[in-house]
Amino acid sequence: MNALKRIFAFSVAAALTVPVGASAQDMSFNTYLEVLKTRARAEGVSESTIRRMTYDLTPNQRVIELDRGQPGTPTRRGYPRLQPYLDRHVDAARIRGGRNMYAATRSTSRRMETRYGVPAEIMIAIWGHETNYGSYTGNFDLSRSLATLAWEGRRRELFSGEFIDLLKVADKGVNRSTLKGSWAGAFGNPQFLPSVYLRLAADGDGDGDRDIWNSRDDTLASIANYFRDAGWRTGQPWGVRASVPASLDREAIKNRTVAPVCPRVHERHSKWKTVAEWRELGVRPQKYLADNTMVSLFQPDGVNAPAWLLTGNYRVILEYNCSNYYAMSVGLLADEIKR
Repeated sequence: MNALKRIFAFSVAAALTVPVGASAQDMSFNTYLEVLKTRARAEGVSESTIRRMTYDLTPNQRVIELDRGQPGTPTRRGYPRLQPYLDRHVDAARIRGGRNMYAATRSTSRRMETRYGVPAEIMIAIWGHETNYGSYTGNFDLSRSLATLAWEGRRRELFSGEFIDLLKVADKGVNRSTLKGSWAGAFGNPQFLPSVYLRLAADGDGDGDRDIWNSRDDTLASIANYFRDAGWRTGQPWGVRASVPASLDREAIKNRTVAPVCPRVHERHSKWKTVAEWRELGVRPQKYLADNTMVSLFQPDGVNAPAWLLTGNYRVILEYNCSNYYAMSVGLLADEIKR
């Protein structure tokens, strides 16, 4: 969730605007809420929806604490090791749950694979990682959470936009009692933000609804549609384990390009080379990859630890959550589900 921090200025009344560069907390929560309501009206949200979604809102201090307490990436001692994270997120219970869901949704997932070109195990691994296959989707009132985060101001452009989009979701007839989720505004089985729901949620069962809360078909279709939109390449794995010789010149393969999005995530990956070029350096995939496939080398826990060759599909997983820990756990969980 990396939005540019620009401040919008909308009229609340003839004399009230938010000056560019102002902090949202330079005004009271109720005053700022009027700014958001004015923007919602300007973007076509009905008055009845605005009223039912905002009539009782107050700031949620717990949401602010959670937002400010987000961990950074590296520390002075370097990046945290990957394996402890995998031990928690690709454990026996989650693998077993994924395999059960894979079997239970076989006919649906096959339809989605054909329609969207995304493997069923990837869809299910996302579902498992996000909400443990729907067992916990969050209980924060999204209207209150997003209004609080927009007012707090640290990532105002992102959260003010998501608040308005939440009202647009509600304006389509979704009850406020349904619109509960994470403290940061994600909801449903796949934990979509409101803007993502409006753009990419899909009707998988053909009933005219996009019910990512209760429908397995809609959940899988929506995740698959997200991945297709992000550029998933059909028939290509996300990555494979690789053997790496001790003689490999690490400095020569270092990635010196600064990624425009999530640079700390991408700086840990090597330069991109074809599989054939990696073979010439002694790096060998442990499963089949075509020689002309472009891949980068990732060895997160050091030179004597497991290594992977990552394809462009790994970057598609990063589009869902820009974290190497997240993307690796999704990919490895998917592999275990299909095994």
